[in-house]
Amino acid sequence: MSKINVLNTNGEKIKDITLSKEIFDIVPNDAVLYDAIKLAQNNARQGTRGVKGRSEVSGGGRKPWRQKGTGRARQGSTRAPHWYHGGWAFGNQVRNYETKQNRKERVIALKSALAYKVINKELVVVDTLGLESNKTKDMKNILNNFKVERNVLIVVSELNENLILATRNLNNVLLLEADEINVLDLISANLVIADMEAIKKIEEALA
Repeated sequence: MSKINVLNTNGEKIKDITLSKEIFDIVPNDAVLYDAIKLAQNNARQGTRGVKGRSEVSGGGRKPWRQKGTGRARQGSTRAPHWYHGGWAFGNQVRNYETKQNRKERVIALKSALAYKVINKELVVVDTLGLESNKTKDMKNILNNFKVERNVLIVVSELNENLILATRNLNNVLLLEADEINVLDLISANLVIADMEAIKKIEEALA
């Protein structure tokens, strides 16, 4: 089982806790993790762009001129792609990019993402993240104590107004509750900061 230090908001060690072996100490499954990342990215695509083909644009009901005798090339419609106001040839069409993954695979992928955070030493556990004020400056000071330089994911057991207001103007900070964590946000974060209650909730959910 993996042991990890529990810190306070000043970055000082208070104690250590043992993480669940079945979640944080598994051998990550890269194939399932890759599928989960692609699923999240695909499902985020809207696929709402599209253009009209020659059968969808208005007009062009009759033949513009007779087939023979005019000296011009034969034409069947003024809405062919090479005509002005004609339909678009081979244009983009509205489509659904949504993909699916089995529930067991989704659980394995989430466990793998959490295991990688422990392996790469990118998981910080704090006793509590309760803030007395809603100032962004105070949140920045806490993050500086944890030597945050790039993207950070903060996971808490329960959101509170001070925490929401203190983090909402920080571009490199994403705040989530324990039951909202997902593979893409975990992998995208260079550091994950979670309070003890959030860790307990995650272990209960994935047990």
